[in-house]
Amino acid sequence: MSRIFWDTNLFIYLFEGYGELSGKVQVLRKRMLERGDQLLTSTLTLGELLVKPTENGASELCQRYENALSASAVLIPFDAKAAVQYARIRCDRSIRPPDAIQLACASAAQVDLFITNDERLHSKQVEGIQFIVSLQGVPL
Repeated sequence: MSRIFWDTNLFIYLFEGYGELSGKVQVLRKRMLERGDQLLTSTLTLGELLVKPTENGASELCQRYENALSASAVLIPFDAKAAVQYARIRCDRSIRPPDAIQLACASAAQVDLFITNDERLHSKQVEGIQFIVSLQGVPL
């Protein structure tokens, strides 16, 4: 069993239908379930997922997203441990604050794999995360 952290964009592809990207995420999730991998993400992911439906006044969709996320993933909070990691990560000014929060939460949770579709992150080395890969680089 591996502990795998998904960046927000993977959940957007899964929930909102983005063609080939959605298909790839669906296959990835199926493989993770077959292997018994644990899916993790941060509470920032929940906030980011809720922006558009909140803006559109779609409270039922917000509730569906909250339910789906809490049923499928462990939500990692941005706590004191993550805040310390955030400070270390932000020393690299090429990493934007929201990305640093995601990486800090994953680091604090000691994940095996961090998956994102942000090509700028896949080459980064972060203590507490064994591998950072882009969605395109995930071996299925």
